[in-house]
Amino acid sequence: MFLMKPCIKKRYSLTGMFLVVLFLVSCTQVFQKTKNLQIHNRQYITVLGTAQDAGYPQINCQKSCCLSYHEGKVEKKLISCLGLIDLQAKKKWLFDATPDITQQIQNLSNHLETASVIDGVFLTHAHIGHYTGLMYFGREAMGATQVPVYTMPKMKSYLETNGPWSQLVALKNIQLKTLNHNAAVDLTSGLKVTPFLVPHRDEFSETVGYKIEGKNKSALFIPDINKWQLWEKDIVAEVKKVDYAFLDATFFKDGEIPRPMSEVPHPFIVETAKLFETEDRFTKNKVIFIHFNHSNPALQESNTLKDSLKAKGFQFAEEGMSVGL
Repeated sequence: MFLMKPCIKKRYSLTGMFLVVLFLVSCTQVFQKTKNLQIHNRQYITVLGTAQDAGYPQINCQKSCCLSYHEGKVEKKLISCLGLIDLQAKKKWLFDATPDITQQIQNLSNHLETASVIDGVFLTHAHIGHYTGLMYFGREAMGATQVPVYTMPKMKSYLETNGPWSQLVALKNIQLKTLNHNAAVDLTSGLKVTPFLVPHRDEFSETVGYKIEGKNKSALFIPDINKWQLWEKDIVAEVKKVDYAFLDATFFKDGEIPRPMSEVPHPFIVETAKLFETEDRFTKNKVIFIHFNHSNPALQESNTLKDSLKAKGFQFAEEGMSVGL
C-alpha cells in the first residue's frame, strides 16, 4: 500500500497538470479567437443590395421570375450596393447611391449608429441604379448638409451641370469630391479606397470599380463592366491579389432576356466561371457574384445552375453578408 500511494499521488498530479495545461491552451485559443473576431469586425464590408439597377421585382415584369414575388413566395431584393464600416473610427460609407438608399442607409445604421447619417458615398457611374439615390439627400426629402460624394471628373461635371443633381450641389446638400484613376483615398487609419476605370456604356460618365483595403484584407467591387476581355487587366490575376471580389453578374448566360444581349455586354456568370475553371478552390472562393438582373436565376435561393457553381467554390452575394477587412 505504501508503494501504491506515491504512484496514485503522482497520477493525480500529472492529471492535474494536464488539466491546467489544457485550460491554459483553451483560454489562449479563446483569447486568440476573440482577438481575431475583434480584428475582423473593426473594419468590414456589408452587402446592402444585390439586384441590377431596376431592382427585383422589375417594373412591368409578368414573367415567372417576378411573379414569384407578387405571389408572396420570395422577398424583394434591394439594388446592388455595399456598405463600408470602421467601428473604431465610428464611420461608414456607401458604394453607390441606389433608388433603395432609404432602406440601405437604415440597414447600415443597424451596424453603426452615428451622428452623421453617412460619412460619404462612392459612385461607380451614371446609370440609374448607381447614383439616383442622391435625390433623397435633397430638399424634398432629407435636406442633408454637405454629404461627401466621391466621383470621377466626368461624373462630377455631369452632376454639377444637370438638374436635379445640380440643385443638390447648389444647396450644398452634397459636397462633390474628385476621384482620379488609380489614386487612393485614405479614409481612416489603415482603410483606403482606390478607383480604377473599367470599360462600360459611358453615356454620361466614366465607369469605375473600386479596391477597398483595410488593415488586414482587401476587396474588389466591380458591379458593372463590359466583357472581361475588353478590360486591359486580367480579372483572374486581379482577383488573386485580393481577399474578396464582388463581380458583375448581371446575367447568368446568353439568351436570358428577349433582346440582343450584345446591347448590354456584361460578362455572363458562366463566362466568368469559365475563366476561373482551372484555378484552385481558394481562388474561386474569392469570387462573390453581385448585381443580378431580375431574370437571373442567381436571385433565387436555390437553383441548379447556381448550386453547381457554389459546389465549385464560387459565392453569391446576399443582403446582410459581411466580410472583414
